[in-house]
Amino acid sequence: MRQLVDLLIYPRWLVPVAPAGLVYEHYALAVDRGRIVAVLSAREAQERFAARETEKLETHVLMPGLVNLHCHAAMNLLRGIADDLPLMQWLSEHIWPAEAKHVSPRFVHDGTLIACAEMLRGGVTCFNDMYFFPEAAAEAVSKSGIRAVLGLTVLEFPGAYAKDADDYFAKGLAARDALRDKPRLSFCLAPHAPYTVSDRSFERVAALAKELHLPVHIHVHETRDEVPRSLKEHGMRPLERLQRFGLVGSKLIAVHAVHLDAAEIVQLAACGASVAHCPTSNLKHGSGIAPLAALLEAGVNVGLGTDGAASNSRFDLFEEMRLAALLAKGSTEDATVVDAHRALAMATIGGARALGLGDEIGSLEAGKAADLCAVDFGALRLSPCYDPVSHLVYAVSGDDVSHVWVDGKARVKNRALVDLDEEVLKALAEAWRGEIA
Repeated sequence: MRQLVDLLIYPRWLVPVAPAGLVYEHYALAVDRGRIVAVLSAREAQERFAARETEKLETHVLMPGLVNLHCHAAMNLLRGIADDLPLMQWLSEHIWPAEAKHVSPRFVHDGTLIACAEMLRGGVTCFNDMYFFPEAAAEAVSKSGIRAVLGLTVLEFPGAYAKDADDYFAKGLAARDALRDKPRLSFCLAPHAPYTVSDRSFERVAALAKELHLPVHIHVHETRDEVPRSLKEHGMRPLERLQRFGLVGSKLIAVHAVHLDAAEIVQLAACGASVAHCPTSNLKHGSGIAPLAALLEAGVNVGLGTDGAASNSRFDLFEEMRLAALLAKGSTEDATVVDAHRALAMATIGGARALGLGDEIGSLEAGKAADLCAVDFGALRLSPCYDPVSHLVYAVSGDDVSHVWVDGKARVKNRALVDLDEEVLKALAEAWRGEIA
C-alpha cells in the first residue's frame, strides 16, 4: 500500500544543493505536513507514494528556496529616493532624514509586506532583516507566509523607534519575548555597525548573544573609510574591536566585509564566522569588491544578501549569485573560482548555516522544512539547457520563478502570489510614494 502524502512534485531537474554538486533528472520530491519526506526517482515515487496534490513541472528545476542573508525589508518604500552617492553621504543626507520623518509601525508593516511579496516572487523563502518595529515586520511576515529572521537593531542615536541604545535593547528584547513562539520567525541581535554602536552597547550585545544563543548580524568593513576612522577613534580596526568584546565567533554574520586584510580573513575562518556578501549594494555605493575568492578559499561560510531595496533597488537573489561569481572571476583573473554550484550554495545552504538554520532549510533533504522554489526553463532564451545549475546562476532571473512553497504550503503558483493581492500591494506602494514625495 502506498504512503499518502500531502504533495508530490515531479520536476524535469532537481538540484538538492546537499550533497553538493548533484543534479537529478526525472526525480520527485515528496512533502507531508510541511516537511520533505523523500527525494527519489520519479518511478520510485509513483510506486511508494500517493498524494493529495501533485505538481508536474516538465520544464522546471526544483531547488531549495533562496535565503537572503541581509536586507532592510521595509526600506522597499525608499527605493530610488536617493541614488548614485557614496554610502555615508547617502545615509546622512538622505536616508536617515527620510526615516526620521516617515518610519512608523505602519511604514514598517507596509514596506515589509511589499518586500515579502517581491522576495517570494523571486524564489526567496527566508530573509534576515535589520530594521525597526519588529512587531510590525512580524505581522507582515505572518500575512505573506515567508520565513524571516528579525534583527533586534541597536543604535546609539535617537530615531522614530527608540530614543537611545537602552531603549533599543528594551524594545527589541520585548518584541522577541512577545513573538518567539510565532511560526517561521526567529531572531538575531543586530547592532548596526561599529561606527554607530558604543563599547558599552557591544558589551551588552556580547552578553545577550551568549545568554540567548542568538546570531549577531552587523555591517562591518563595508567602506574603506571605516578602517582609518576606527583606528583614529578606537586605536584598532573594526573587526579587532568586535573581537575585543568576544563578538568574532561562530555566531557572527559580518555584512559586506569588503575591506578585510589577509589576517582578518583567516580569523573569520578560524572562528567559524559567516559573511553576508552583498555584491550589488557594494558596487552601487562604490564601496568596493569583497574578497570572495579568498574568503571561500580560507573556509569562511558565505551567504548572499541583497541589502535593502533603497541601496540595491532589487531583491533578486539570482542576480546576486551571478554578480558574485562574475566579480570573483574578474577580480582574481581566474575563471575557475566560484563556480555555479558554489554560487548556488551561497544563496541557499550558506545563508541557512549562517542563521543557525542549516538543519532546517537550505537544501532538499528528507526531514527538512519544505521551503522550495521551482524555476521554469521553458523560455526560448533558456533553451537549450546543458547544465541546469549553470542556467540558475548565469542565465535566469527572479522573473523565471514559477512556484514557491514555504513549510510545504504554496506561496507562489504559476507565477502568481497565492496569499497576497499584487494589485493591492501596488496601490499601497503608490500611496506611500505620494506621502513620502
